[in-house]
Amino acid sequence: MNKIITLILCLCCTLTAAWATEEEKMNASDANVFGHVLDKETGEHLPFITVILKGTTIGTTTDNSGHYFLKNLPEGKFTLEFKYLGYKTVTRDVKLEKGKTQEINVEMEEDRIALDGVVVSANRSETSRRLAPTLVNVIDSKIFKTTNAVNLAQGLNFQPGVRVETNCQNCGFQQVRINGLDGPYTQILIDSRPIFSALSGVYGLEQIPANMIDRVEVMRGGGSALFGSSAIAGTINIITKEPLRNSGELTHTLSSIGGSSSFDNNTTLNASLVTDNGKAGMYIFGQNRHRSGYDHDNDGYTELPKLKNQTVGFRSYLKTSTYSKLTFEYHHMNEYRRGGNLLDRPPHEADIAEQLEHSIDGGGLKFDLFSSDYKQRFSVFTSAQNTDRDSYYGTGQDPNAYGKTTDLTFMAGTQYSYSFDQFLFMPSDLTAGLEYNYDHLKDEMIGYNRYTNQKVHIESLFLQNEWKNKRWSFLIGARMDKHNMIDNVVFSPRANVRFNPTEDINIRASYSSGFRAPQAFDEDMHISAVGGEIAMIRRAKDLKEEKSQSLSTSVDFYHRFKNGIQVNFLVEGFYTSLNDVFVLEEIGKDEQGNIIKERRNGSGAKVMGLTLEGKSVLSSWLSLQAGATFQRSRYNEPEKWSEDENVPTEKKMFRTPNTYGYFTATLTPLKHFTASLSGTYTGSMLVQHLAGYIPMDKAVKTPDFFDMNIKLAYDFHIYKDINLEVNAGVQNIFEAYQSDFDQGPNRDSAYIYGPATPRSYFAGIKISY
Repeated sequence: MNKIITLILCLCCTLTAAWATEEEKMNASDANVFGHVLDKETGEHLPFITVILKGTTIGTTTDNSGHYFLKNLPEGKFTLEFKYLGYKTVTRDVKLEKGKTQEINVEMEEDRIALDGVVVSANRSETSRRLAPTLVNVIDSKIFKTTNAVNLAQGLNFQPGVRVETNCQNCGFQQVRINGLDGPYTQILIDSRPIFSALSGVYGLEQIPANMIDRVEVMRGGGSALFGSSAIAGTINIITKEPLRNSGELTHTLSSIGGSSSFDNNTTLNASLVTDNGKAGMYIFGQNRHRSGYDHDNDGYTELPKLKNQTVGFRSYLKTSTYSKLTFEYHHMNEYRRGGNLLDRPPHEADIAEQLEHSIDGGGLKFDLFSSDYKQRFSVFTSAQNTDRDSYYGTGQDPNAYGKTTDLTFMAGTQYSYSFDQFLFMPSDLTAGLEYNYDHLKDEMIGYNRYTNQKVHIESLFLQNEWKNKRWSFLIGARMDKHNMIDNVVFSPRANVRFNPTEDINIRASYSSGFRAPQAFDEDMHISAVGGEIAMIRRAKDLKEEKSQSLSTSVDFYHRFKNGIQVNFLVEGFYTSLNDVFVLEEIGKDEQGNIIKERRNGSGAKVMGLTLEGKSVLSSWLSLQAGATFQRSRYNEPEKWSEDENVPTEKKMFRTPNTYGYFTATLTPLKHFTASLSGTYTGSMLVQHLAGYIPMDKAVKTPDFFDMNIKLAYDFHIYKDINLEVNAGVQNIFEAYQSDFDQGPNRDSAYIYGPATPRSYFAGIKISY
């Protein structure tokens, strides 16, 4: 596999460089633009600012001295765009003429809370966050750095309305909840493509390294019609890093979990390579992580599983012409995960063991074509991911508990956009597209005669139109999905309104509908196995799709004071009604004693709440950010959750705290020194606790937790463009960690709640150029 990856990398580099060089020779117009970029307040030259000729694939970055040069540009009237994370985007109109060289210098103003940040998750096209039709929140690379997050799961907690929870002591399975709804209600995308399957959702959040991520865009609620009907709770769009300039980075972090001899070692390496003419580039990334198993209560059984992760991948582009671009992304991941007891012995010799070995290959290919007048854009794209998993789920030294799972996810589609100068009553953008999604999962546990062969294919059509100007935006769209497990075509309308009474105030309202198809394999099947039970899950004969109706409204206030202080305050209300909610009920056992559970339609549920978020930059050395969500999650009728007839039914949804939130604070009292504080709050919630270690099933009301972290970092300039950063800190300073874990072989491994790790100490080093 490594030889194949190396060969692909070499071929891509060679072909893209050769093609780009030939293209440059064909377009020698000698129409050039050069200049410099300054910080408006300090007057200092700004390096690495992205400079783009809008409507084309042409772009570059300023060098170390803050200067740029674009040559052999197409003739005509264009707009130059200057942008960089932490600065307000600047545009300049320019008329390019053959044989003429022009100087354009600009000043950029700091924008530390991204008042004018660019997002793509509203319509797969770059849009200012202020003018996006739907509310899009962004987790940028600074958040991952500030919170010392090494993967996607650790960074997602620092968004309002979003919470990542651990659901198993044996395997460390994590899921993300948006507005309190379970993981399957959230659509997870990589570069706007849905290749996260039901299997990927079990461990995928922890498998994506932070150095692969440029930013994560979060849309709560249904939002756009472009991203699939399963985006009921929301959409998480992982935007991978693009090559911008020649650079490299090597980091290593060592953490002592619980202050014990259980260590988490994480090493990352990434490099960005761009040709001199900027028409081809490649971003290469890699990660190696090794975490020891951690036993918090010294009963011999892990609360955190042993991990060995390796990831390697790249993202490359080739600008095939002035108005077309080819993008290719590939990643390969290997993971070994082992929890339970007796970790150094084969799993079938342990009393409880879960052992998994994943091999994952994924990637995507996209071709974009723009018209010379900016009005039209055509995209063709395809993505795929293949997962090969060897597993063991067993209790009591069971040699029959080995399993094998393969999962192939594939999608392909096309999208066309047209910008009208005037359509009916306002300028508008029309977007239409077709998509095909395919997922083939085979899950087998031979010793227990458990076999699942699930094929899912969905044909989709979407259409939406957004009328917009600086004050108003009206988005009306819909998608039609034909799912092979549903007889009829499902129609899912979406509608959004944005009103900006002033430049500093955004008011939005949205409506969306969606559905979940009645498939057999899901996270609940995994949890049943981890709990020591071998469960066969069947679909009821009359099982219908689960449908949703969602409403949300928000007010987003921005302001930049004359003294440089910036603030952003958001208030959002949300309401989701779920019909025919999926529930699992035990209906008996088969001849081999395997438990049979049936997926049926329940009564329905309602989730409603309020989200608050504030951001502020109080000075050049202090910035704050915090968010809180207050919600109520209830089934329409009390649901049975225990087979014990003496255990009462529950109307409240499990694992949904009424209150949760986060905060981050960054202090830079010295130019090269940064102190970061961050934390999450998880309110009290209701959690299932199954019999085994305890005599009978019961619903437990958990305590609340405040998990606070601190990180200190100092940058050293070593030589020319080479910098060294050293950092250290403490996670979960106040030891806000669960204190009542079950113990021994009869424990309920799913009885786990609160922060993922106890108080831990870390130190790290980073070399970059």
